[in-house]
Amino acid sequence: MIARLPPHAPGMRIGLFGGSFDPPHEGHLLVSRLALRRLRLDRLWWLVSPGNPLKETRGGPSLSERMAAATRLARHPRIVVTAIEASIGTRFTHDTLSYLHRRCKSVRFVWIMGADNLSQFHRWRHWQEIARMTPIAVADRPGATLTAMSAKMAQRFAGARVDESDAALLADKQPPAFVYLHGPRVAQSSTALRVAKKTARAGATSCARA
Repeated sequence: MIARLPPHAPGMRIGLFGGSFDPPHEGHLLVSRLALRRLRLDRLWWLVSPGNPLKETRGGPSLSERMAAATRLARHPRIVVTAIEASIGTRFTHDTLSYLHRRCKSVRFVWIMGADNLSQFHRWRHWQEIARMTPIAVADRPGATLTAMSAKMAQRFAGARVDESDAALLADKQPPAFVYLHGPRVAQSSTALRVAKKTARAGATSCARA
């Protein structure tokens, strides 16, 4: 299937920020702004996943609900919210990247991820191939600063790490190449927000029954 991709052109530097965005929050926006600025990206696509293979998603908000929430939050001229993975039928990052590289041969893509995901990156399907396919920018996240570089991915590709002062060159690097970015942080996470919402609902139900 050929998906309708957001506007792009040969030579553009486009960041890819994937996730369930359940729910989207200020942390997503901070990481996006940091990546746009430090990596000198032309655009950043939020790839709202139809479902994270590593998480239980049953009973959660629909893709259209998560897309709408992400669109309301983003409100940035260079951030594009898209559900192309649902269009092409992929749930794994490796498959999504393979498709995009085939379709957009002259676009310089960079995969964006938070440092809190780095510790489990080796659990992603074909994770080493992902690293060899697309440069990766890892944004610092609360609680991950001291442990990120001990992650299996960081150890395996230690020689491919780009100095943070050269972050603007990452999109032009031949992968494997990754950079660790420091910048403003917030402690919010989608997991914590979901738990808080579930707890609030449970509390409201208990009060109603009392």
